Amino acid sequence: MAVAQAPQREAAASLRAIPHLDAAAYVRHPLHRADCLWSEKNCYVDVWIELIHALGQEPLAALPFTCAIDFEGDQWTFFKPPHEELRELYGLDVQELNVWRPLLEHARDYLAVGKLISTEADAFWLPDTAGTDYRRKHTKSTIILAELDLAGERLGYFHNAGYFRLEGEDFARTFRIGLPPDPQFMPLFAEVIRTDRLIHLPAERLRDASLSLWRKHLARVPGTNPVERFGQRLGTELTAMHGRGLDHYHAWAFATVRQLGSAFELAAANLRWLEAGGLTGLGTPVEAFELIASHSKTLILKGARAVNTRRSFNGDEMLAAMTDAWQRGISSLAATLG
Repeated sequence: MAVAQAPQREAAASLRAIPHLDAAAYVRHPLHRADCLWSEKNCYVDVWIELIHALGQEPLAALPFTCAIDFEGDQWTFFKPPHEELRELYGLDVQELNVWRPLLEHARDYLAVGKLISTEADAFWLPDTAGTDYRRKHTKSTIILAELDLAGERLGYFHNAGYFRLEGEDFARTFRIGLPPDPQFMPLFAEVIRTDRLIHLPAERLRDASLSLWRKHLARVPGTNPVERFGQRLGTELTAMHGRGLDHYHAWAFATVRQLGSAFELAAANLRWLEAGGLTGLGTPVEAFELIASHSKTLILKGARAVNTRRSFNGDEMLAAMTDAWQRGISSLAATLG
């Protein structure tokens, strides 16, 4: 059954695409708890986890796509939930937004009718990144605009592991208010998210739909073991980083080890959710995928230590275990799901 999400107007200039959403009282989804191996996965999948959660839905159902990530040669797939699956599971409609006007004008008009906007933003102006990028480093990230107070110059937005607010100079810089046109400033990429056709599948049907997605994505897994291919390149990569420092290492680690580890943590979380619904035979893939996630965490920390001290690091044993875990997990899951 479709459930329309009407916008809430607190005042003439205050717009909320999701009623009653409050950054101060927001409770994040368990996938983003501090005790997760990867409390943040990647900026795009993180905002979708929280948006689906804020809409009263279960984001765990959408995660089978993570199993098909591949090592592309210098990075692991930056995994994203397919839009058609968001429509199938939750009734969410995502389309590219042509940013032909200032973004603030689009946000004003779209949030006023209950539509959200996903857009690229500069983490330099996102206060939830305090201690990392905020006012320190210009980094592209994805946020979802959900609340706009024009008079107070405040924005409510989903980012990484939660829902937050920004205001003042952060607001002005995020929307480039008062800045002249800059030919070096790349046009924004943005998407409009419609929630007026939301569906709330019963838990059993949602699990059945998630199982169907597993069968679809298992048919898309790499033809050769991607962890093995990653391991073959890792030794050369780490040696070359000794002279390039920790900043370069962290950029490399985000593109590689973090994507691998967080993807399989999400895959295992989905399988545990399916187990809770009564599906059996998932013990081997759950154990295998959680091993990949935990070893990836260890690998990223030991790699940082090696680069910082300019010492060698032999991760062969760990990578062999991860390679075997990928093969066991994927093969077992394919056999279980037929």
